[in-house]
Amino acid sequence: MFMRDGVTYEFHHLGIPTSEPRAGERYSAQFRMYTSDAECARLRVQYHRFEEGSPLPESLRTVPHAAFKVSDLMKAIEGETVLLGPYEPIDGFRVAVIQDGEAPVELIETTLSDEQIWGRAKSGEQASLYRKV
Repeated sequence: MFMRDGVTYEFHHLGIPTSEPRAGERYSAQFRMYTSDAECARLRVQYHRFEEGSPLPESLRTVPHAAFKVSDLMKAIEGETVLLGPYEPIDGFRVAVIQDGEAPVELIETTLSDEQIWGRAKSGEQASLYRKV
């Protein structure tokens, strides 16, 4: 965890673009993207696979990204190049993606526990972005 300009940042997960289909993928029609979770014991990893015509910026489709929980999303994105958002893909889970040097960085503001976040994402309940495929 670290603090910058009055905002705390806590590592949340790593997102990795892939071209390989994986078991348990969730589909986002809005972004033409499939997401799956890796089975890791110490690190949350999400794989993202994109369909032709995905509206997401190229860097999000091709460059791995780190995701951080932040204490104040609007303050964290102030003065930054915002690639996506802010939006709420899961109820109670606000997200924006900024460009940080050559890498996209996902910023998350939420009061949900990790169990609630990952549970909603996997089940599709209270998660407007995904549905099970």
